[in-house]
Amino acid sequence: MGNNANENYAIEMKNITLSFNKKIANDNVTLRLRKGEVHALLGENGAGKSTLMNVLFGLYKADSGEIYVNGKKEVIDNAVTANKLGIGMVHQHFKLVHNFTILENIVLGVEETHLGLLKLADARKRVVELCNKYHFDLDPDAKIEDITVGMQQRTEILKMLFRNNDIMIFDEPTAVLTPQEIREFMTIVKNLKAEGKSILFISHKLDEIKEVADRCTILRKGKCIATVDVDKVSKEELSEMMVGRKVNLKVDKAPAKPGNVVLEVRHLSVAGERGHKDKVRDVSFDVRAGEIVCIAGIDGNGQSELIKGITGTKPLKSGTIKIDGQDFTHKSIRYKNTHGISHIPEDRHRDGLILDYDMEKNMVLQEYFEKRFSHSGFLKEKEIAEYTDELIDEYDIRSMAGGTSIVRNMSGGNQQKIIIAREMTKEHKLMIAVQPTRGLDVGAIEYIHKSIVKQRDMGIGVLLVSFELEEVMNLADRILVMFEGEIVAEFTDIQNLDLNELGLYMAGGKRMNMKEVA
Repeated sequence: MGNNANENYAIEMKNITLSFNKKIANDNVTLRLRKGEVHALLGENGAGKSTLMNVLFGLYKADSGEIYVNGKKEVIDNAVTANKLGIGMVHQHFKLVHNFTILENIVLGVEETHLGLLKLADARKRVVELCNKYHFDLDPDAKIEDITVGMQQRTEILKMLFRNNDIMIFDEPTAVLTPQEIREFMTIVKNLKAEGKSILFISHKLDEIKEVADRCTILRKGKCIATVDVDKVSKEELSEMMVGRKVNLKVDKAPAKPGNVVLEVRHLSVAGERGHKDKVRDVSFDVRAGEIVCIAGIDGNGQSELIKGITGTKPLKSGTIKIDGQDFTHKSIRYKNTHGISHIPEDRHRDGLILDYDMEKNMVLQEYFEKRFSHSGFLKEKEIAEYTDELIDEYDIRSMAGGTSIVRNMSGGNQQKIIIAREMTKEHKLMIAVQPTRGLDVGAIEYIHKSIVKQRDMGIGVLLVSFELEEVMNLADRILVMFEGEIVAEFTDIQNLDLNELGLYMAGGKRMNMKEVA
């Protein structure tokens, strides 16, 4: 028994302090996880939540402070030690080997071998038993690269169950899931709790915390603000503790005043993978200056391919695209970037940033060759640094080393803010935003929603793709519903729109005759 430790706690982290380059990430934080509870860790992007969990999991070493596991003081210096103590972690960006099977990923690091050969029969039996017990519909022989994000997450959960981890850390577990997968994940968490697992749940989605968490510890700028019983506080109180001020979760906006057509899409089709049916089929629509047109639908119904077709990152099978009446169908990506299209992409890591560059270079990725940022083939470093500093202030981008921070080392929310700052600041007529607030906290979401409405009110045409129904209803002036690659409905009276009705169209249960709408 360690000094002053309580055996009713699965985890006690006492007075944890950790700095990077003299910037404090965790400032004297104390967190106590009771046995058999779901304990949420709430905070803005960059508040120090993931850092604290990485200390508990042995990936970072705290400058000071103590950790007790089941009442006993421990030194956790790597993930193997954490696992031996019964601690498992599912990271926001999964740690899976993509060309391995589900089964191979689960046994990785705890393999049984005989004469140098892998013994998988017993492991397979156990994995199948766990899948049946938790209603995971997984094929142990499927490769990670061939399965959905939701299935990859279940693979990560199976890794913890396979290792008999009783203490489970989930870092932003729903950031990459569809609404359906989120509902299924919440059920999984409730089942794990019912079995007596102790769960730390990092999130900034207040609805989810209210649904599954017993208690919640709030971090703000590295400090612990409070630990509260979730059923005794409102969402508004939680968000105020998290951000330090009142947050308006509803978007205030005047009615749209649509102007000329900015984007004209006609009969657009995009091919599917390897001979499968087309991902986008004969899609036509317009976006006008000064309006927000939102494409709603369940993820995987051709929204991504439609946007890639318009922005030029995926070839078109047929159809035409015009911006301000000019044919853009076969223009290069650079031409589109410099002649009126701004684009916040769905996958910020793959399509939005160069992760090993610093923030300054990422801010001018599409404009570094312009006169203001280069001269005779040389970059104007001072001008780029000043421009980046302005955007850091305006968009409240938090990082350890300002404009010289390497983007890979920044939190997901702050990476997203870099893209938003870059795309909203450069000259454009059309703003295409795909999941612009994915993985962001309420303070950042409020800011980005206001920024999108401001773009609209400046006469920019906005094409928004979102899988968050609340976001769609909050921002859209007009909603187009996509199902299996086609636009199946259009709604203009958003105020009186019935969500169940919208859901029916999204699930393919109903469709309008779009020729009559047009």
